[in-house]
This record gives sequence, C-alpha cells and structure tokens, in this order.
Amino acid sequence: MQKSASASSLGPGGLDLTDMFFKPIQNTSPPSPTKRHTKISVIGAGNVGMAIAQTILTQDLADEIALVDAQPEKLRGEMLDLQHAAAFLPRTKIIASTDYTVTVGSDLCIVSAGARQIAGESRLNLLQRNVALFRGIIPPLAKYSPGTILMIVSNPVDVLTYVAWKLSGFPSNRVVGSGTNLDSSRFRFLIADHLDVNAQDVQASIIGEHGDSSVALWSSISVGGVPVLSFLEKKQIPYEKETLERIHKAVVDSAYEVISLKGYTSWAIGYSAANLARSILRDQRKIHPVSVLAKGFYGIGDGDVFLSLPAQLGRGGVLGVTNVHLTDEEAQRLRKSAQTILKVQSQLGL
Repeated sequence: MQKSASASSLGPGGLDLTDMFFKPIQNTSPPSPTKRHTKISVIGAGNVGMAIAQTILTQDLADEIALVDAQPEKLRGEMLDLQHAAAFLPRTKIIASTDYTVTVGSDLCIVSAGARQIAGESRLNLLQRNVALFRGIIPPLAKYSPGTILMIVSNPVDVLTYVAWKLSGFPSNRVVGSGTNLDSSRFRFLIADHLDVNAQDVQASIIGEHGDSSVALWSSISVGGVPVLSFLEKKQIPYEKETLERIHKAVVDSAYEVISLKGYTSWAIGYSAANLARSILRDQRKIHPVSVLAKGFYGIGDGDVFLSLPAQLGRGGVLGVTNVHLTDEEAQRLRKSAQTILKVQSQLGL
C-alpha cells in the first residue's frame, strides 16, 4: 500500500512521459554527497499521529514521510488525503503501509500508536493496554532503521519510553519521549495569559512525569529575562502559593478537559512533536523538557527511569541534561515523581 500509482506513464501500453517531457542537461555532475535525504516514520494514523504528520509536512521537516497503522483502509485514506494536498505543500514523498518495511532508513521514528485515553482515565492506567502493542512495534523499527532516533508520544509516555528503550536495545540518547514538552507549553500559555504577555517571552518548565506527579519549576520562571518570583519578593509584592498551585493544576488537568470536550487531544501534541523533530533533525541543540533516562541526574539514583528533564536535543538525539537549579522542595517532588513511575515499571518484568 505504498504511494499511489505514479502518473509518469499514461494510456494503454504505458507511454512513459518522463523522458519526453524533460530534455536532459548535458555534462552534469552528480548531486553533492553531503545532501541529506531526511525520512520520518510516524507509527499510528489516529488523531495524534495524523496531527503530527500534517504538522511535519507543513513545516517542511522531511523529504519523506512513512505512515504505519494496523488499519489498512483508514491508513490508505489518510495517505491519499495528504498526497492530494501536494500542490499546497513543500515537496515531500508520502508512503504508507501496514508492513514495517516501509520505515526502512528512517532518521526519526515517532510512535503515537496506542489505545485512546478515556475521559477521566489516568495516563498510568493506559500502561497495560499499550505495552503489548509496543512489543509488535519497537523491534521492527529497530530492525529496519538501526541508526534511527525513537520519539515516543503514546501515553503513559514516560513508562512507554522506558519500554521502547528496553525493547529496541538502543543507547539511551537515541530514545526520547515527548514528555512534558507540551505541558510546559500549556504552562507558559497560562502564565502569559495571567500576566497578559506573549507566551514566547515566558521561560517556564514542567519536569518529572507527564501527568499527575509533574513538577512546576516556579523558582526558575522568567518573563522577558526577569525572574518572576525573585522580582516579586524584591518589590515586596505578595503572592499566594495557592495561586501557583492552581496554575499548575490547570496544566495537569488541561488534557483531561480537552478530552472531555472533543474526545481526544491532537493539535497541540502535533505541534509539540514537530517542534522536537525540528530540534533533532536540524541539530538545533535547543533545550526541551523531554523524557530521558534520568538515573544520575538531580539525585535520582534508584533504577532506570525515564522522566522529563531539561535536555539538549540535536542530530545525535539527547546530547545532555542542563543543570537547572532546583529548590529543595522541587528536587524532593522530582524524586517523588521518579518513584511514582518506578513503582509502575516494576510490574512490567522487562
């Protein structure tokens, strides 16, 4: 079910128009060997997967996109729908198949396949339904693209990033979860809305679990380069800790609210995944709060656990973790978040 039939041949007998339509240039040299052909595979053609694919297409992040899903008819429909928009998009080859051979040679594999989160359902409750799916997804991706970077978007993302790491056998720098990159965007939006400023001028992060035990780094929030809490204290402007907690709770509850209203989340996570793909494939070396192997960072020492930390991303995947100063309370909450995830992982037997 790969790309739809090409129109380079027309009519009975297949008159090939390619050589007739173009007159070749004489004495040409081959393309530069440094030119890269960038390929991204998106696993899962549901609402999230297609939002990711569509955003990647419109942002011109890949020369080729491969879609994989277990439902062949829906998959072909999604592929054709994107192909029919070719006149409005940058030139990108779009292919699709239920067979993982279509992903061969991928630079980045984004996994969004999984059971849909039900309204009111905790992300951690999705685990057992999704681990079984990953056993049929990750090994073939590693087989056909042994040098790829795996980006996990499926929930619960931290535990499933750990599962993908174990099943792939990849070094930890080439397995990353979308983590709290989207949570941090929601956090920045709410702070910006509260202060009536542009969200791009707000520097704020959520770390830890992508879920209920996440940690808001209030101590390092700044707006236009001005540290917010220290500014308020210096100016002796009172603020209530309960107000900060309400904003953090709104971040945690925001996905549940969207799910209760429209049945699923898609657009924001699509932009978030494309944002991470850009940093990785274009070697941007930007800092993102994403799910990485956290052992050895910020006092997390017990067991192999993936959770979101401020990490630098580039062509090699995870390049490093930044040394952000945490208050004692923030560090304690982060370690508690790690224990929450480890408790669930211990039941997997991987």
